[in-house]
Amino acid sequence: MRDGLWSRRTLLRSSLTAAAGIGLGLGAGLGAAGLGAALAPEADAATGEYVTRPELSPPRVTVTTHGAVPDSPPYFLLTAQGSAGQDGPLIIDRKGEVVWFRHAADGGYATNLEVQSYRGKPVITWWESGKLVTSNLAIGAGAGYIADRSYNIIAVIRAQDHLRTDFHELTLTDQGTALITAYQRCTADLSRLGGSRHSYLWTGIVQEIDIATGRLVFSWDSLDHVPVTETLHHFYQGTTWRPFDYFHINSISVADDGNLLIGARNTCAVYKVNRRTGAIMWRLGGRSSDFAMGPGTRFWWQHHVREPRPGLLTVFDDGANPTKEPQSRGLLLTMDEDRRRCTLQRAYTSPARPLAVNQGSVQLLPDDSVLVGWGSEPAFSQFAADGSEVLYGQFPRNGWSYRAFTADWTGTPSDPPAVAVRGPVVYVSWNGATKVASWEVSAGASPGVLSPICSAAKAGFETAIHVDGPGPYFRVAAVDGAGNVLGQSAVVRSGQSDQAHRSHRPRQVRQSRRPDRSRR
Repeated sequence: MRDGLWSRRTLLRSSLTAAAGIGLGLGAGLGAAGLGAALAPEADAATGEYVTRPELSPPRVTVTTHGAVPDSPPYFLLTAQGSAGQDGPLIIDRKGEVVWFRHAADGGYATNLEVQSYRGKPVITWWESGKLVTSNLAIGAGAGYIADRSYNIIAVIRAQDHLRTDFHELTLTDQGTALITAYQRCTADLSRLGGSRHSYLWTGIVQEIDIATGRLVFSWDSLDHVPVTETLHHFYQGTTWRPFDYFHINSISVADDGNLLIGARNTCAVYKVNRRTGAIMWRLGGRSSDFAMGPGTRFWWQHHVREPRPGLLTVFDDGANPTKEPQSRGLLLTMDEDRRRCTLQRAYTSPARPLAVNQGSVQLLPDDSVLVGWGSEPAFSQFAADGSEVLYGQFPRNGWSYRAFTADWTGTPSDPPAVAVRGPVVYVSWNGATKVASWEVSAGASPGVLSPICSAAKAGFETAIHVDGPGPYFRVAAVDGAGNVLGQSAVVRSGQSDQAHRSHRPRQVRQSRRPDRSRR
């Protein structure tokens, strides 16, 4: 026992032996609604396994801070992949505690969990699937999802023209549209690259989809605008099952002037594209840069290009696969479009020296701090405005998150809190709830007659509360900081769990369905 906290195993052993008391009973003078002892469950070293939600097993993320760290935005939005836990979209708080987790369907995977705006309201968005186009290239075949504050899916976004929705990008626009990536196989003359005149090729596709109707409103194909000779990817003979990925589109965003910024990993370049005509307005980086690249601005195999402010670009510089740099960097680039000059404002590097072979993200926050997701490396970092690393988050070994974001978010799930009773311990959780401050436990001899017996402060995703009140029926209410009841669990009998969640046990993750990380 450490600081009065009991591990889940200790609690379960104690409750199963039906001990008369654990020594943490209610104080004699607290009355019927006294303060219960909240016992923080001790998670497995790599994954979280919950009594109330046994079907969920998200990876545990360790968060380390250095010096003064801002406590806002309060949440990190990640997509758990590859680690000992399940894959899926994941929200954690700044202590690393799970706030919301969704196990990806069919033992699949997810990317791009982010807070965005749709129809003037905050939503969360992500891509999810259990499929890949091929077993060799990490090209997705899934769908984009939009969920409201209650985690109800309100829109599903799919590519048109018989293409598959790829995982690399899902950006909502002010026009009620979504920008997504797709890949299309075709034949091309690659004789200038040492291939045949009829080689197989992947082209990078941008689609802008009207969210409400699913209608295609804009489409852009890399092969119509970017010749294959711009590639910096090593060449191999294209085959029907493994086409040559000359472009590898992985980023689309809206520039300050309303046009598009498109990032292509395998040309090591960013393209500004006219949103009406599709014409390339300029290239940054790569073989044919239209900008003079200042010291430190050159990037390799980059991801996640954004223009958070006019004339300022953020770029995640992977720098590897093949290795071109000693470590990955988050870049803040100043763009002088009139003079065609690019200068380095700041590069963000971690003392851990992560070197990502793919994936990654850079998010500039309003206070000029920066969050960098290290892509294929199992970590993310927050940097102060002066460039010093103040926070480091780490997944279990072999885990990663495609991108990492931090944001404000308020969630009130549409389903009720989940509760389970094991001997003298009541376990309660509410997947995704962000406003719960405490739990109020009611008990009684019959399901219809329950009275409050104790309350306890919320402690992590799942709170374990030792109770000494009457039973055998229990119900738990979620209470916010102002004393308002946000929701109530079902009534359960001692030794049982809320069966509403038992039917959602996922199938075990099959390792053979993991994507190849080498070219994401």
